[in-house]
Amino acid sequence: MTSPTSSPTPGLAASPAPELSGSAFLKALRGEPVPHTPVWFMRQAGRSLPEYLKVREGVGMLESCVDPGLVVEITMQPVRRYGVDAAIFFSDIVLPLKAVGVDLDIKPGVGPVVAEPVRTLEDVARIPDLTPEHVPFITQAVQGLVGELGSTPLIGFAGAPFTVASYLVEGGPSKEHARTKAMMFGAPDVWAALMEKIAGIAATYLEVQVAAGASAVQLFDSWAGALTPQDYAAHVQPHSARVLERAGALGVPRIHFGVGTSNLLDLMGEAGADVVGVDWRTPLERAIPMVGDRGVQGNLDPTLVFAPTEVMTARAAEVIEAGRAAKGHVFNLGHGVLPSTDPDQLARLTEFVQGYPLG
Repeated sequence: MTSPTSSPTPGLAASPAPELSGSAFLKALRGEPVPHTPVWFMRQAGRSLPEYLKVREGVGMLESCVDPGLVVEITMQPVRRYGVDAAIFFSDIVLPLKAVGVDLDIKPGVGPVVAEPVRTLEDVARIPDLTPEHVPFITQAVQGLVGELGSTPLIGFAGAPFTVASYLVEGGPSKEHARTKAMMFGAPDVWAALMEKIAGIAATYLEVQVAAGASAVQLFDSWAGALTPQDYAAHVQPHSARVLERAGALGVPRIHFGVGTSNLLDLMGEAGADVVGVDWRTPLERAIPMVGDRGVQGNLDPTLVFAPTEVMTARAAEVIEAGRAAKGHVFNLGHGVLPSTDPDQLARLTEFVQGYPLG
């Protein structure tokens, strides 16, 4: 694996505080025996919670992400309501780009929109590298959260290079990623420069979160499922590997998650993950042999929370049973919590998973 060109932020803690290291979540990430299957939910802090909608009223997405007090409150909301085994830092994968000066916004109902998409090497060169000085509000928010969370671990996160690149190249969300792939295949020098730039930004963003107290990290590659294994290995994996390598140097477990990546799970694990997130389309029975000597995270279909409780819990039990074959298993949905989810149903699911007998 190629060594990163920049060194980790000085002063990083090599391991979580003693009261955190014994948590079920971190034990599962390390492949150690757990008292119960740990559970948290992607997008658990967000649109499905009435308390979230209340505090976000009249506040833009990116505006909310740079307000440390608001970030703390939103991140804490699902922990208070559900008693999940981990908190996920409330932010957005494009926030680091905004922090370094990229002209973008998150439009409701659309997603990230970039004013001037990247097309040339000059466009890439205009994107500054991220430094901790760009994101002091992240340090403040993480430190505040660690103080409130106590024995509940905090997960830091970043967007993986391919997914972030797709927004920069397309100018916004895309189903086909046609411009992104056109650059990847037709302008490999521009593509490599852009991926190297984003990898550096993502790695620094994770370093800042861990330096402030995050106990684990997750790298989201939401759109990597658009790639063949060959193209992923050649054009994407090395850059994600740089991010995960720098995160690994911090002494925290690393989760790597993508959507529709059943054909990439082995490669995503080999990029440097300790745990591979599995979306709802791929049964854990199929995923676990692919990821090898690594843990898995997932992977209940998010729509099952709309089913009768007994149906939801029966399917959750199947996921837990399948997860026993892995080195470690963290229960999660196979993608994010849907906005119309009933919070009470998620509370029932959390209670069921944490109470499911493992003996």
